[in-house]
Amino acid sequence: MRPILMKGHERPLTFLKYNRDGDLLFSCAKDHNPTVWFADNGERLGTYRGHNGAVWSCDISWNSSRLLTGSADQTAKLWDVKSGELLYTFTFDSPARSVDFSTGDKLAVMTTDPFMTKTSAIHVKHITEDVEEQTNESVLVMRGPSGRINRAVWGPLNKTIISCGEDAIIRAWDPVTGQEVMSTKDNENGHKKTITSLCLSADKSHFLTGSLDKSAKLWDTRTLTLIKTYATEQPVNAVTMSPLLDHVVLGGGQDASAVTTTDHRAGKFEAKFYDKILTEEIGGVKGHFGPINALAFNPDGRSFASGGEDGYVRLHHFDSDYFNIKI
Repeated sequence: MRPILMKGHERPLTFLKYNRDGDLLFSCAKDHNPTVWFADNGERLGTYRGHNGAVWSCDISWNSSRLLTGSADQTAKLWDVKSGELLYTFTFDSPARSVDFSTGDKLAVMTTDPFMTKTSAIHVKHITEDVEEQTNESVLVMRGPSGRINRAVWGPLNKTIISCGEDAIIRAWDPVTGQEVMSTKDNENGHKKTITSLCLSADKSHFLTGSLDKSAKLWDTRTLTLIKTYATEQPVNAVTMSPLLDHVVLGGGQDASAVTTTDHRAGKFEAKFYDKILTEEIGGVKGHFGPINALAFNPDGRSFASGGEDGYVRLHHFDSDYFNIKI
């Protein structure tokens, strides 16, 4: 499996996302410029210029016409995917961290970080068809969790919003009333440290979380019941799962500040594959020269991308052997 190396960012990668058709890959990094690539050959299509801070996450609308980005410059921006034109800027009073379109793209959930005296918050915004009618008003603002919220996504049929972050608790919220419906607070087998990442399955029936406690966990979306735990030796920064096979991929490594310059593991930061059911490690893909911060599977299940602290996006197309792995 020969990876395609995509060098388009000057700073560490923070997030990767494929569009629904799997032909485009969007990357976010600390260098302020979200970038779009062709997912088959890694050719760079263009960048979206306008942010003045690290871009933490992005999401693409169902028909791939609009891109939503959240940034440390206290804004979330809505872009025209094709032209690269900035359509609208949502402004906040603290850095925007996570963004996610609802099913149907009529709403979006955005989270903001704790800042000065303000606590972290989850904002629900209306996304209008006509940009002229777009407003900055939030339909709903939910506060509550202490520390930063690293990810907030829509549950099945937009019935819930699922959030996780520094307090290591996963919460489900009612997007109409703003009430917390469920949480993993009392689950003794839950995460013990910051939850860094969250990835929903293709049908949204279950989701995977990665944490600095060196584990990833699989949960039932409707009940927040723990299904499986995947243990690893390093803090997990990114998780994704195959839409085709029962494979879970974890990426991470020590925090960049903890990696010494003489670290003997140069190029050894690997994306580890686990069997989703048996929770056993089945292989790894090495290559990054720093911790892996972002992972994404192509919706067709035939390739995946990883983004690292080293500023590279690596695109891996699987060999046919991969689909015949027997355990």
